[in-house]
Amino acid sequence: MATKLYVGNLSPNTTENQILDLFKQSGNVVSCQLIKDKVTGVSKGFAFVEMGSEAEAAKAMADRNGKELDGRALKVNEAKPRAERPMKK
Repeated sequence: MATKLYVGNLSPNTTENQILDLFKQSGNVVSCQLIKDKVTGVSKGFAFVEMGSEAEAAKAMADRNGKELDGRALKVNEAKPRAERPMKK
């Protein structure tokens, strides 16, 4: 298992700090990145959180998947590698 987690179903009002604070309760957080639209700066509704170890990542998934944040049930699972996409012309 990897240490990078996908966190989905986030409210547009959820901040990176809220996510960071929530996942710190499950262990050491190496990084937290809330994904935002490049033009508008509005959250796309998901983030990536990297935990300090595989054990902490497993604990965070168990602790946070399905739990509510800002009125939404979080979807937390192992992040998959980014797929190659063709470049736009």
